[in-house]
Formats: sequence, structure tokens, C-alpha cells
Amino acid sequence: MELLRPERLTMNCMNRREFGKRLALTGAAWSAATRGVWAAGKKLELRYIVASSMYGELPLGEILPDVRKTGAEWIDIWPRNHGNQREQMESMGHEAFRTQLTQHQIKLGCLTHYDLGPFRLQAEIKVAGTFKCPLMICGGSGPKGLKGAALKTAVREFAEKMKPHLAVAEENEVSIAIENHANNLIDSPDSLKWLAEMAPSRNLGIALAPYHLPQDTTLLAELIRALGDHMLLFYAWQHGMGCTKKLPKEQELLQMPGRGELSFQPLVEALRQIEYRGFTEIFMHPVPRGIPILPTAQEVTQEVNRSRRYLESFL
Repeated sequence: MELLRPERLTMNCMNRREFGKRLALTGAAWSAATRGVWAAGKKLELRYIVASSMYGELPLGEILPDVRKTGAEWIDIWPRNHGNQREQMESMGHEAFRTQLTQHQIKLGCLTHYDLGPFRLQAEIKVAGTFKCPLMICGGSGPKGLKGAALKTAVREFAEKMKPHLAVAEENEVSIAIENHANNLIDSPDSLKWLAEMAPSRNLGIALAPYHLPQDTTLLAELIRALGDHMLLFYAWQHGMGCTKKLPKEQELLQMPGRGELSFQPLVEALRQIEYRGFTEIFMHPVPRGIPILPTAQEVTQEVNRSRRYLESFL
């Protein structure tokens, strides 16, 4: 049986007991039969989303036509300094942007806002709600460098502080995913596991970035299995030679799946084992920020597809 896609992903309804409730959605996309597909050992189908920052500050008019070419039907819009497509949305107007999305048969899947952090998202959550955009991503907030009991306490306090923001997210049918960004409260495997355990709402989840973790396939695969359906976005992104200093382009591109040393096969297998339903974003950072990873939109799209073919070789 072919896996069907929903007209709209509601990220807070992804655990097994709630699975059948998706039948009421348009298209009945996530039917009980889908579980039978997995039981029969069918392949994982990754749900790709394209980060606008991969194209630097190129115009949306050049980016949107290429989204479908990458195997995706969703776009993740970034603001400055990584891109400027969020600012482009405002300058053209939301209705004009909505028209462009419809024209190119794609959907707004995520608004990424490291600039705002987790406690200044409420206005943007409402924008996301008007586009039926299911996800927002940011970093965590709190003391850094903690371990053990001190870390667990700080994660609990962070989860408690998120409650009023999650209430707005729930009203707008939006989920907030926290990325394990370096030098952050939420930056280690333990902090991610505790955030998943202590999340006060199904609208709070995790955007997992292997780049910021030890490049150990066993550790990463075990972490994916531990996080399970709390993981709302998976960055297909490895450390390579890093993204903090200018390198020759062939070395900078080692962040991309299939170019660096990290094997994604155990990670893809772990995604299959948890029956992953979140977004997958093929990703890297250029140096300096705000430029495309390659000079033209066509070259960026070709590079994303190169990594996509690598990932799908494990499916």
C-alpha cells in the first residue's frame, strides 16, 4: 500500500495512541492502514522541507520554483542573518506570498527564528497559524555548561517557562521545536532527552541537529530512538570541517550528507524504527552567513538533490 500524505501536518498528534484521530483530517492520510505498511517492512518515506537559508538572500521568486525539484513540498523560511526570506515575505505582503506558494504547489512548513529565541515567538506563531504552518524552530534558553542534576533542573525550569507560549501555539495549531544548538541549555543528548520527558505539551518538540553532537553513529542512532515522536524535524547535517571559518568550498560542503565522513545509514535506520513522521531538512551553513551555499539557485538545488539521493540509498 502506498503511503499517503496529509493535506496538513499537525505536529502535536504523533504518538501511537492518537494516531487514529488523524482519520478525521482531510484525505484521511494517516490511516490505521499506514501502521500495517510499517509492519510489513515497507520503506521509510522522508518528508523533505527546504531551508530558504540554503539559498542565502536569493529572491523567493528564484527559490520557490525549485522546492518541488528537491522532492519537497514544504519550505522553511529564515530571516536575516542566514537568509532574508522572512523579510521578503513582509515586503511583498502575506497575500502575495500565499499566491506564490499556491502557484508553485508548495506549503509553508516552518518559520525558523533563532533571532527571537523561545520567549518572543508569540506574534510569529500567529503568523504561522494564518498560513496553517505547523512548525516553528528556535534554540533553548538558560544556563550553559550544566550536567547531571543541575542540568535536569534547568531543563525543567525552561519547560515550565514555555507554558504560556505553548498555550498560544496550541491555539494556533503550531508546534515549537527546540534545536540542540551549541553553547545552549539544550545542547547535549541528556538535555534533549529531559526536554522530551518534561515537555508540558505535545506542541513542544525537538529539532535534532547531528552537526552539534559527537559524530558517533551509535550515539546519534540511540538518541533518535530515545526521542521518538518528540522529534519534529531532523537536520540531515553533519559536522564535516565545521561552519565557523572560511574554507575552500569543497571542504565547506563536507557538512552535507554523503560528502563528509559521517554515515547516515544508522541514522536513517533509526528513523525507520521510530516510524518517523516529522520533517527532514538537508542542511548546512555557508561562511559567511547570508550567502547561498553555491552561487546559483540551480546549483544549490543540485547539491540538495545529491544529498537526497545519498539518503534515499538507505531507504
